[in-house]
Amino acid sequence: MVKIAVIGAGFMGRTHAEAYSRIELAQVAAVCDRDKALGEKFAEDFGCSFYEDFDTMAAECEFEVADICLPTFLHETFTVRAAEHGKHIFCEKPATLSVESLDRMIGAAEKAGVNLMIGQVVRFWPEYRTAKQMRDNGELGELNYAYGARLSEHPAWSEWYRRPENSGGGLFDLHLHDIDFFCWMFGEVESVFASGKKNELGCWNFVNSTLNFQSGQSASVQGVIEMTKGYPFTMELRLTGSKATYEYIMKAGANLEDVASARRDTRVYGQDGARILPLDETDAYETELRHFVACISEHRESEIIPAASARKVMCVMEALKTSLETGKQVAVDYGKRQPLV
Repeated sequence: MVKIAVIGAGFMGRTHAEAYSRIELAQVAAVCDRDKALGEKFAEDFGCSFYEDFDTMAAECEFEVADICLPTFLHETFTVRAAEHGKHIFCEKPATLSVESLDRMIGAAEKAGVNLMIGQVVRFWPEYRTAKQMRDNGELGELNYAYGARLSEHPAWSEWYRRPENSGGGLFDLHLHDIDFFCWMFGEVESVFASGKKNELGCWNFVNSTLNFQSGQSASVQGVIEMTKGYPFTMELRLTGSKATYEYIMKAGANLEDVASARRDTRVYGQDGARILPLDETDAYETELRHFVACISEHRESEIIPAASARKVMCVMEALKTSLETGKQVAVDYGKRQPLV
């Protein structure tokens, strides 16, 4: 049994706890949040202990994993603290807002000999996994076009989310999902070009990106996190090859709270016409966390999202930010990770 302490009792923390409740080898042992009312309600709902202080929890409570579901600007601090306490770490995306920061997180985990996995959940989303599988096994033929989009009204979770230094804005919190998927599918990126618009606080919340991969493949990606109020959370994926086109469209409620009732449509357009694929009701968060728990139980790093892969995606994100700020095409610099001093 892998015992988990969830750090952050908000929407994502509860999403993770619900997923763990369906995983046979997992048990939520504790929750940590500075909001006492929120934390106590979480503890009551999931039958675990509540702590307001992380270090106290680490000293008093028995657990192997710290699952970090905090605001982005706190990820590095709590990842390092968890590693120092010898805890394995699952950290929600975005891992952080710079390669330098992520290097410190990875270095701390390596120094402590613990596992660090970043929750880049699209790699576990059934329709995206199907798309990659069809591309990899040649069902789509030679790929000529790749497009992804993620559109949302602005989340109303908290004020911290609106500040670029805290959340990274739509670029890091939303756009990253599709960037990550295409990096997973096509490998290392050679160069990027991005255009967009900042909001009044300096967040890049309207972004159009082009990724040019070292393999010669390219992908176009749209990300908007300030759609008109009431616009449904929307995901789109379109892959056009010499044999077939794969298309996935999902429209949910505001953000992802209403994903269970979302309108989802997956089709493959081939020479024999259109084929509608059956809906896959698998919960991506459960799949992701089930995989992570298995990695901890089997003493191995994730082969789907190893820390080095998450780092490469962060390098691409930094290049996109530079392109947005300069208006120029930018080469992706993967560099070498600096050793932890």
